[in-house]
Amino acid sequence: MKPSRLSFQQWTKDGRLYAILSAAGFSLKAIFVKLGYAAGPVDALTLLALRMGFALPLFAWLIWLSRDERQAPLGGMDVIRIFLLGMLGYYLSSLFDFYGLEYISAGLERLILYLYPTLVLVFQAIVSRQRPAFRTVQAMAICYFGLGIAFVHDVSLAGHGEQVMKGSAWVFASAVTYALHYLGTGEMLKRLGSMRLAGLAGSASSVLVLAHYLLHGTPAKLAALPPAVWLHAALMALLSTALPIYWMALAIQRMGTAQAAAVGSLGPVLTVFASWALLGEPLSAFQLGGLALVMFGVSRLKPSPAAAKPETADGKKLAA
Repeated sequence: MKPSRLSFQQWTKDGRLYAILSAAGFSLKAIFVKLGYAAGPVDALTLLALRMGFALPLFAWLIWLSRDERQAPLGGMDVIRIFLLGMLGYYLSSLFDFYGLEYISAGLERLILYLYPTLVLVFQAIVSRQRPAFRTVQAMAICYFGLGIAFVHDVSLAGHGEQVMKGSAWVFASAVTYALHYLGTGEMLKRLGSMRLAGLAGSASSVLVLAHYLLHGTPAKLAALPPAVWLHAALMALLSTALPIYWMALAIQRMGTAQAAAVGSLGPVLTVFASWALLGEPLSAFQLGGLALVMFGVSRLKPSPAAAKPETADGKKLAA
């Protein structure tokens, strides 16, 4: 008992447990979306509005947890940048993702989203006007080859190639907006800290999503939704939104962004097997092969040197 207790305490102290919990929570998001769609007649915007409505007080909880007198005060430009991050993150990225999940499997969705590091490198190359290294290009080619294998597998099973292409396009748009969100968090993360920024940007996203729903949704029909839709939206807000963000913030504080992201590579694997176990989605050698190639390709992408050291709650670097 003593060795196991020490091992558990060590995993908690160095952040590995939090990173694994975060990856598991995020991996279930697509499962909850699929279960919500299956539970009753609900569209993407309504389901997203329910998720963000439940998540808003949880984001406020994250802001409260991150309170610290040493934190940098928010200026006018900070507020604008937070709303831009919120617009790109849990608003547009999530909305596009929810649209895509109306047409494609949860496993394929997670593989497409997992390509966002390749998009980050592309955008960085465009901004810096520097050609990526050969190893980076090689890794990206492996990623997209693996995605192609999984994509062809889904098209052959669905029998409706047009729907798979439409859903994949929506999810790829989600990956693009998330990559832009990721690029915009760098300087803000250093100043505000991971947990505080997550709470602020998540709250901004919630406000934007709810405003969109009030303008273009049908609030009068919410009461007619089956209870299961409400349940899955609430579970998604708690288990696949607020808690994973909280756990990831704790992991980043202890082990740094690069190492926490590396543990997050478990996400696609967990999603593929959860979709097979909970949704009955087929699991084939082609899909597993595509998954392995995508994960291998992403693992070969060179991380940013700035993300090598752990951070404190207020974004300051700890000594290695």
